[in-house]
Amino acid sequence: MANNMVMVHEIPFPTEIKTTKPLSLLGYGITDMEIHFLQIKFTAIGVYLDPDVVKHVQQWKGKKGNELAEDDDFFDALISAPVEKYLRIVVIKEIKGSQYGVQLESSVRDRLAADDKYEEEEEAALEKIVEFFQSKYFKKDTLITFHFPATSPTAEIVVTIEGKEEFKLDVENENVVEMIKKWYLGGTTGASPSTISSLADNLSAQLSK
Repeated sequence: MANNMVMVHEIPFPTEIKTTKPLSLLGYGITDMEIHFLQIKFTAIGVYLDPDVVKHVQQWKGKKGNELAEDDDFFDALISAPVEKYLRIVVIKEIKGSQYGVQLESSVRDRLAADDKYEEEEEAALEKIVEFFQSKYFKKDTLITFHFPATSPTAEIVVTIEGKEEFKLDVENENVVEMIKKWYLGGTTGASPSTISSLADNLSAQLSK
């Protein structure tokens, strides 16, 4: 089994997961921050995509990974491609669920406001997400997943704490779902530059096949 795992800062990520069909691990990295010259790692991230995503970004064929990483149009095309996407996030440094929820909310709200898409429906959907995370405590190795189906503009968020407690939330506001994708997959504005760089390198390699 070990051969089918990629280690992301000592956390194993399967190279493939099966939802409605097999999805490939096409990018991985961490969220981190430097505090007093120390690198504090918060989460490890795995991005799983339907391998067919490559068909939707053919116009970038021949571009190097470092070029793609700087190209937000490429990541916009990736986000809007009608294929299944799945984010697997593992907590490295324990954090209150409310802190994670507020980070998500402020990033999504800012992106919506910038695009003039922040209305009452979006505010209500974000409030539900904040409430969902509010009372939870994310110990080390807590698993947070975001599943974006190919056929509907929705998201399912699942939190698994200590491998047993599972909490689910469905997000049905299309604008909010789009900005959650952009929070993690948004090119130069994504939450994890290391994940964006990894995605760019792997997709560049897939495109050159």
